[in-house]
Amino acid sequence: MYAIFEDGSRQYRVSVGEVVRVDFRGGEDGEGVAAGTAVEFPRVLLYNNGSDPKIGQPVVEGARIVGEVVDHPSVKVVIQKFRKRKNYRRLRGHRQWHTAVRVKHILLAGEQAVAAAVAPAPEPTPAPAPAS
Repeated sequence: MYAIFEDGSRQYRVSVGEVVRVDFRGGEDGEGVAAGTAVEFPRVLLYNNGSDPKIGQPVVEGARIVGEVVDHPSVKVVIQKFRKRKNYRRLRGHRQWHTAVRVKHILLAGEQAVAAAVAPAPEPTPAPAPAS
């Protein structure tokens, strides 16, 4: 099962459990959104479960992709220019930020994400009373 969605004028083909690198998602403080935050992509262009593909015109109505933020990776690219015997040396750098998102669910119209069973936290055991 896979889906194709659009985000930031780019199209991505994803399956459940994959990690996809999308454009940077900034938070309110200018930093990236916190890891573990849920994100939703509503512009699903195609949904295919093997036997019954659904192709949107332009989008599949009600379909959406739900994921969670994993990380904000970046790679610095260094641009170096050099001309021999001309005393010409230039060094520039550029860092492009991205947001890594793990796809949790691919949902069609009317479907709800299955909530993961949350295990209750174990109760702390009381400390034994000191012997006097």
